Amino acid sequence: MKAHFFELADRLARELHADEVLLCNLGAERSDFVRFNQGGVRQAGSVEQRFLSVRLVRGRRHAALTLAIAGNGDDLELARGGLTRLRATLADLPEDPWLLFSGELESTSSERRGALAPAEAVVEYVTRAAQGHDLVGFYAAGTVYRGFANSLGQRNWHESDSFNFDWSLHRQADRAVKRSYAGFAWEPERFAERLAAAAAELGLLAPPQRRIEPGEYRAYLAPRALDELMGLLGGGGFSAKARATKQSPLLRMEHGEALAPGVTVLENTAEGVSPAFQSDGFVKPASVTLIEGGRLADALVSPRSAKEYGLVTNAANARESPESIELAPGALEPDEVLAALDTGLCISNLWYLNFSDRAAGRVTGMTRFATFWVEGGRIAAPVGPMRFDDSIYRILGESLVGLTRERQLLFDASTYAERSSATARLPGALLRALKFTL
Repeated sequence: MKAHFFELADRLARELHADEVLLCNLGAERSDFVRFNQGGVRQAGSVEQRFLSVRLVRGRRHAALTLAIAGNGDDLELARGGLTRLRATLADLPEDPWLLFSGELESTSSERRGALAPAEAVVEYVTRAAQGHDLVGFYAAGTVYRGFANSLGQRNWHESDSFNFDWSLHRQADRAVKRSYAGFAWEPERFAERLAAAAAELGLLAPPQRRIEPGEYRAYLAPRALDELMGLLGGGGFSAKARATKQSPLLRMEHGEALAPGVTVLENTAEGVSPAFQSDGFVKPASVTLIEGGRLADALVSPRSAKEYGLVTNAANARESPESIELAPGALEPDEVLAALDTGLCISNLWYLNFSDRAAGRVTGMTRFATFWVEGGRIAAPVGPMRFDDSIYRILGESLVGLTRERQLLFDASTYAERSSATARLPGALLRALKFTL
């Protein structure tokens, strides 16, 4: 696939006029997908797809299109036809003052091989292990390919094997325990451990739910709950454009407000599974420090923002959102979480998050799946869905007691159009107070 893509780019580059530049991107995958329900297979299939994006640049005008290609000799004629259409379109387009693409040749190649089990073996193991449980989940595994090539001679390649099994065990109604198992090598014993832990937690959901009145309570946010919060912040919180236009939910941090000293956030491309390059040909640094010691640090700067605001790009994507976000660990041991919480809420998941006051960094959302009331360091009763509304400056600032030493690597389970390669490496967070309104 790599050789075919680069050869296709070479052939197209030979057909350019003297004043034209060509940018090509490949997004492809070979993936197996399995959907489970009630511990059995409900849908299974495989996908092999290749999409070639071609952008033609002349001066400050540019046009692009995306083609589904087959990986054979027919692709060249298809791409040639696309190039002809783009050339005809350019004359009618206005100049783009913020156009910026890489003019420095920085070629890279990364291939990460995994030890993925055949889909049939995973199905056999999961269905056998899930006997007696209402297991619902979605398994995706295979190889993801990303490529960049331009007519200047730059070549970048990314190839990675991975799997992600996003699943939950259900008891009744809205009582469920959600888990995930992701990585680069399927290990049955590790999945068995997670399944056993989830089944034990499911048993704790059997007693009647305790009603908790609105108010402030000590709380522990598990890594998956914290992932929802960081995902919301990623939509503009670290963006150079959002800072320049005063639309950032972390606006107050630009004027001196800070989070807890233990909060350090990185875009850690070197430790993630996303490509180390972006669609304009810029190569990403190994890491970008977004928050350091509770203080706002560098922004994610896309090429367009760099051009518009006179900045230096660090190869952020067009949305300027993290793809390999990481929150530094703390000192809290996992087996000490409930004792440290003492009395309060243990929250495994959050959902429906949004900003109740974006400029003030205020967030609202709901608890989901297994949430427990804890008394004296012991789980006392399950708790139904509750709505919280609190400031990020409290959650990760004045209310933060500590972060766990162990972190969890979470894969984005999105498969719309293509499998996502975004990840998050996060600890759990112990809070002295979280404000609940319902």
